[in-house]
Amino acid sequence: MTWRIGVDSGGTFCDICLFDDASGQVAVWKVSSTPDDPSRGIAQGVQEGVGNVGTDAGSIGYFGHGTTVGTNALIQHRGVPTGLITTDGFRDLLEIGRQKRPDLYDLQVDKPPVLVSRDLRIEVPERIRHDGSVEIPLDEAALRDAARRLKAAGAQAVAICFLYGFVRPEHEATARRIVAEEFPEAFACASHEVAPEFREFERMSTAVVNAYLGPVMHGYIRRLAERLKELGLVTAPHLTQSNGGVIGFEQAARLPVRTVLSGPSTGVVAAQELGKMVGIPNLITFDMGGTSTDVALLQDGQCRMTGEAMVHGYPIKAPMLDIHTVGAGGGSIAFVDSGSLLKVGPRSAGAFPGPVCYDKGNTEPATTDANVVLQTLNPTHLLGGRMEVRQDLAKTAIGKLADQLGLDLMATAQGVISVVTANMARAIRVISVQKGHDPRDYTLVAFGGAGPLHAARLAKELEIRRILVPRNPGILCAMGLLLTDLRADFASTRLTLLDQKAAPVIEAAFAELVTQAGHWFAEEGIPTDKQKLARTVDMRYAGQNYELPVALPDGPVTEASLKALADGFAASHQRQYGFVAEEEAVQLVTFRVEATGLVAKASFTPQPDAGPNASAALIGKRDVWMPEANGWVSCPIYDREALKSGNRIAGPAIVEQMDATTVILPGMMARVEPYLNLILEFGA
Repeated sequence: MTWRIGVDSGGTFCDICLFDDASGQVAVWKVSSTPDDPSRGIAQGVQEGVGNVGTDAGSIGYFGHGTTVGTNALIQHRGVPTGLITTDGFRDLLEIGRQKRPDLYDLQVDKPPVLVSRDLRIEVPERIRHDGSVEIPLDEAALRDAARRLKAAGAQAVAICFLYGFVRPEHEATARRIVAEEFPEAFACASHEVAPEFREFERMSTAVVNAYLGPVMHGYIRRLAERLKELGLVTAPHLTQSNGGVIGFEQAARLPVRTVLSGPSTGVVAAQELGKMVGIPNLITFDMGGTSTDVALLQDGQCRMTGEAMVHGYPIKAPMLDIHTVGAGGGSIAFVDSGSLLKVGPRSAGAFPGPVCYDKGNTEPATTDANVVLQTLNPTHLLGGRMEVRQDLAKTAIGKLADQLGLDLMATAQGVISVVTANMARAIRVISVQKGHDPRDYTLVAFGGAGPLHAARLAKELEIRRILVPRNPGILCAMGLLLTDLRADFASTRLTLLDQKAAPVIEAAFAELVTQAGHWFAEEGIPTDKQKLARTVDMRYAGQNYELPVALPDGPVTEASLKALADGFAASHQRQYGFVAEEEAVQLVTFRVEATGLVAKASFTPQPDAGPNASAALIGKRDVWMPEANGWVSCPIYDREALKSGNRIAGPAIVEQMDATTVILPGMMARVEPYLNLILEFGA
């Protein structure tokens, strides 16, 4: 028996999903995260998870892992002392940036702290021009001196970024070699290795973030690998990237900046596969965990990729799924602000001490406490009985909030839920309405431990008529690790106009990138029949400052290919900005190749229709406070594990399972589709 295992380590819980290749059995497990050393919680979860299915780590044939270690280190500024070596005259670029305020109208706004202090930013004489010609040769003696100064100053990592290093990387490569000679114990990286694209500030920022997180991720990966080896794991482990694909531990340790959205990306991958399975291609993903909520939009089964994003205040040029995050989770703290208004988040109670009802010492009410008071969540226990909760403590904490607001207990608890719902609706409008998509045309996929609990009210707020709740929503990100492929992205910036003379430039750019992809396929040992390449070009009108990605058809670059690029750009620009400037010249900016190594994935079998009667899954009733019913209403409680294909449930009702709780509002109908996913619809 060979098991495939996916592990998603979040801020509150560590989720384990196991899949047996032979029988198709799916098993899930959940343990509390260990923020002081996440590898400890993962090892515990893996050991308990495999023990729960009667096997051991030696029988695991595939191990995939998503983590928030890099993200959390960046948010909390727990990276290492980092040095920067750059072109003479450019050391303050990292601090000057684009001279933009984070919030134009906030006079008190604070910029995120610069990750490299000014004394550790060292300039060396060298200069490459935009056309690749060398104006000033690299001063190797000065560079050796810079490396020694950083070593003496206590730096643990070094980022190297020279002007136009992406056009001609020889100077950066030489600098990397010299730093390795003079300061071998430091983690070092060069911008052409991390982000070989134009825009010097963003490239420098990406290289610095990579260096800043490098030793943190390297230490974490080393500890985790040792713990997994002690458990008896023999297969090579993989870690998720922000682009939704997975890479080996060695590459993840070398390029940690590509893992900053490691955790949420696999949930989007899983939702994508889920949409294919049930035949619903247009989806909005809603992943609500204990600390934050991640949302993304999938059109025709695909999530938009972006080559650049602002991650917790720092610009990063790395391929990533277009995911938007807000600080709204089950552990988000509710409080009354200075204007006597109720606010929720972004501060979170985390895994420890957790919400008040966990009885671990916290006294500030969280979203989970409000749900326990309303009894939408089980008021006595969670995780299928493995975790007791104290409703009396939750009521006391919410009661103090009620006294501050001058409201009664239940109105305050519901107010917390309403504020959280508004925060999440705002996040979904960012990835839909603000980008030309009407959320009413999409199905909401609710997952994460708290997603199905809040999905119905969120869908109602956005006028979304249909909700899809996966079979195991609380561990969907972990399951996504069993549904994703190996993946690497390669990019090169070459500014050129889209005209008849562009074909040779396009051919040359992609030939170089395909060669790089070929080397990666060889390193990963991916057979030829499992290799897949996709080409895109970032395009813009001449004079614009932002690009739009456009797919390039396979095959030689012909007149038809150029027309496909022009038409694709016009359609994308129309959708994004609402107009097309037909007389304006179009520029090709950055060429990209997405290399995919196809791997065996978990597959699921549809179940026979058992009819609409769901009474066999009914396990009791519970009074639940619902404003839609004007107060308390007696709700039937169903066991998700006992629901069969074809079963139907009319709201109001609650569906409970080990990893999540689903709320079905009055006026809604839920049905179980053949793959045992729940589909909730208004007025059905």
